[in-house]
Amino acid sequence: MLRSTRGIFALALGFALLGSTARAEDSLPPEARALVQQQLDAFAHDDANAAYALASPGIKAMFPDPGAFLAMVKASYPPIYRHRSVAFGPAAQQGDQIEQAVTIVDDDNDVWTAVYMLAREPDGRWVTTGCVLTRSEQVSL
Repeated sequence: MLRSTRGIFALALGFALLGSTARAEDSLPPEARALVQQQLDAFAHDDANAAYALASPGIKAMFPDPGAFLAMVKASYPPIYRHRSVAFGPAAQQGDQIEQAVTIVDDDNDVWTAVYMLAREPDGRWVTTGCVLTRSEQVSL
């Protein structure tokens, strides 16, 4: 989990870079948001194969099998692995890269902001390339 100033800085920098040439959110490919939802659903159902299938080749190089990938998510991103609710926020696209913000409420009612990074593969498929997770100051009711 990223709870540091470095994570917040990376998040702000990413939005600043994408925001300078980003297209309007409603013109984003619908499959990009669907991809994030599919991966969140796969985690919620312990479907390591489905979650892993949506990851980029770079992530797969770091975690060479679905079980290792799911274990990393469980250990490093518990609010993403198990969440009470999600709400999609702003997204920005620059070329073949998208950053999608997601507000996540975990099982303890803590609120988190996840920024998913997505990329379009040469075959046209969108994949997840990473995620920055920060605890929010918001409170869930």
